Amino acid sequence: MAEFRVTSEQVTPRFTIRRATEADLPRIVELLSQLSLGDDRDPPAEPLPESYRAALRQIEADPRQQLLVAEAKGRVVATGTLGIIPNLSYRGRPWAFVEGLVVDSSARAKGYGEALLRYAIEEARRAGCYKISLTSNKRRTEAHRFYQKMGFVATHEGFRLLL
Repeated sequence: MAEFRVTSEQVTPRFTIRRATEADLPRIVELLSQLSLGDDRDPPAEPLPESYRAALRQIEADPRQQLLVAEAKGRVVATGTLGIIPNLSYRGRPWAFVEGLVVDSSARAKGYGEALLRYAIEEARRAGCYKISLTSNKRRTEAHRFYQKMGFVATHEGFRLLL
């Protein structure tokens, strides 16, 4: 299986898609809190607990994971994680997942999420993945329309067990 790494930034006249850095962590945590829908996610805390930096170091050390951001005018406006999973079906071809894809509520419908997701899809293709999956809360109907517009099809029922 080919090693997975973002090899360059995607730059448009309006924004850049790049790998996240430690300096981005407070903003990423803030964006992720917008996904809460009233669940038990922790609100952003200042200063951020060391566990966030430790998690970022683990992501950076894993050649199959990328924490991505879209940055416009010096501000992170979207984030998402792309992961590549080795696989024994489909002739050993890996599959990809996107997790924690969020665009700031004040910056939605401006192309940031679409560009970030297209970037992730292309990276998955380059890694030889046979599919890319994501999950979305059942209450996020606008997000579902967005994913369908991007070519995703709701084919499975998702389950989770909080630990």
